[in-house]
Amino acid sequence: MRSLTLRSPAKVNLFLKVINKRPDGYHNLVTLFERIDLCDELRFSLNSRGTIRLVCNDPQVPLGRKNLVYKVAQKLKEDFQVPHGITIHIKKRIPVAAGLAGGSSNAATTLLGLNKIWKLSLNREELVAYAKRIGADVAFFLYDSSWALGTERGDKIQPFSSKIKLWHVVVTPRLKMYSRVVFEGLSLKKGGRTNLLTKKRYNVNILRRLLGKNDLYYISQLLCNDLEARVFQLCPRLMKLKERIRELNTCGVSLSGSGPSIFCLTNSQKSAQHIRDVLKKRYRRVFVVRTY
Repeated sequence: MRSLTLRSPAKVNLFLKVINKRPDGYHNLVTLFERIDLCDELRFSLNSRGTIRLVCNDPQVPLGRKNLVYKVAQKLKEDFQVPHGITIHIKKRIPVAAGLAGGSSNAATTLLGLNKIWKLSLNREELVAYAKRIGADVAFFLYDSSWALGTERGDKIQPFSSKIKLWHVVVTPRLKMYSRVVFEGLSLKKGGRTNLLTKKRYNVNILRRLLGKNDLYYISQLLCNDLEARVFQLCPRLMKLKERIRELNTCGVSLSGSGPSIFCLTNSQKSAQHIRDVLKKRYRRVFVVRTY
């Protein structure tokens, strides 16, 4: 095998609660991931030069050591002394630094792709260990599952199945929101860690059960993201965007990850397309997506 092409999907967080700050500087989370069908495409091709080369259609994407895809390739090449070089073409559709985990998904797809094309024979557990060293959201995309609970840094993944397919509209304004900046300014309420953790896991488990019943009203009542207040403080116009979307006959609206993407639930594809058409009059990056 000299070439391989894989899809690299985005995600939204239906639920994101921050528990506390960890000694390593990261935060413990309870989150519910949903994989969506907004996808990048990565093509892996062996090259005889022995080098790592990235090509991308989006000029905002770095092509060197700052790119998680490059970091994954470099780490695997060094650890397994791979003689072959690799050229990775990244066709971006997922907006950059948007709270949709495009970079993390690309990193996970690179782990999967290079494991095949370089014949490394790494199992799931070994791939997850690499993912955790690269970034908090990376591990989720190693599982062939539309849904998962994430705890610890969000990188302890518990996939689960559900037959529900949700329709969303995702709006990504033309600004970048970096997770580091959002988390650095996060204000955490004091309280007993055990009680807080128990309550938040209880809430997310209710949401998980509701996904099996396809009840959009009750699902929408449990949408939450503890990062919203901080993100809206950094960019007040995002709060106005959320309110604008809420007015459009949606079934719930929330921030995804650390933003700036805002997404809503809708009761049908037709409704989602109508909401997209309204929002397209002001925002260029508006996507109708479904659970993937």
